[in-house]
Amino acid sequence: MATTAPATRPANPRFSSGPCAKIPGFSLDMLADAPLGRSHRAAVGKAKLKEAIELTRDILGVPADYRIGIVPASDTGAVEMALWSLLGARPVEMLAWESFGEGWVTDVVKQLKLEATVKIAPYGEIVDFASVDFDKDVVFTWNGTTSGVRLPNGNAIPANRAGLTICDATSAAFAMDLPFDKLDVVTFSWQKVLGGEGAHGVLILSPRAVERLESYTPAWPLPKIFRLTSKGKISEGIFVGETINTPSMLCVEDYLVALKWSQTIGGLKGLIARSEANAKAIADFIADKDWIANLAVDPATASCTSVCLKFTDPRISDGATFAKNVAKRLEKEGVALDAGAYRDAPAGLRIWCGATVETSDVQALLPWIEYAFNTEIAALAQAA
Repeated sequence: MATTAPATRPANPRFSSGPCAKIPGFSLDMLADAPLGRSHRAAVGKAKLKEAIELTRDILGVPADYRIGIVPASDTGAVEMALWSLLGARPVEMLAWESFGEGWVTDVVKQLKLEATVKIAPYGEIVDFASVDFDKDVVFTWNGTTSGVRLPNGNAIPANRAGLTICDATSAAFAMDLPFDKLDVVTFSWQKVLGGEGAHGVLILSPRAVERLESYTPAWPLPKIFRLTSKGKISEGIFVGETINTPSMLCVEDYLVALKWSQTIGGLKGLIARSEANAKAIADFIADKDWIANLAVDPATASCTSVCLKFTDPRISDGATFAKNVAKRLEKEGVALDAGAYRDAPAGLRIWCGATVETSDVQALLPWIEYAFNTEIAALAQAA
């Protein structure tokens, strides 16, 4: 059992699942073109916001008749806008397989007080989509940021569904192929796969979602920050860069830099390839290990961004303490920052493998995980 520290360290030890690592080679000098001290309503501000929307559409392959808006409060704000503005017209089915999905269940059932059908899968699994009634409005996360499992594809979602599909794709967008024809609402924050700064969300609406907005008025009052319509019509300005509240033009510039970087590596295909390569490096490493495993039960649903790992060695009696000690050791060594499992998730590690992370850094980290594990196991034996 080797307890000698590896010779190679990751060049960038940032493996946080949000905010995530900046693009390779990032420097603050890249943001020099940000229109600081200018109104976001000035021509230069509107142009930057519109450019961000247009590049988002181009890179993600969003259909021309879908609307894209930059909204407040990160992905959380975007999801809440959708839930509060769209739900209530039809029966609702809530699907969850991790903590954020369960949070949306709480909002719908306890705050909006809708009698929703709720289906929850344990960590490491996803809900059986074959059992879902898509004549209802269906709310789900595409990728479980805290559980490391994802929907492998949209095949189970019918094209002729009667209800809306509302998808929280915050740790999937730009790293997974989202089938927009199967999704009526898609939300994300650019602080995930593109390594942007926090506080801004993106809301994407299909024509069916827009029709719902213009034909249905919720029974509850909507705060100004949630309002997507005016006088019964969608507020088109939101979807061309006229934001509801004041955005940070510095953060918008940062997003633009990341979007343009993604174009240089092949756009969406290049982004997906980088994420998949990072996740594969971990999968290959753990394949022959009997002390660590992917939290995802089915490899087909394993995330390529938020890769969640669990320790399986029978010598570990207190899994939570052991995992925290490993994460602390990795941070103390300066090889992995913010690599512990999410607080509500099973004990273990969570390694962000989004497109801004270099595969060489993931590969350099893996021997350190084994070193930290062996060191903590030796400490347990010594204390016994």
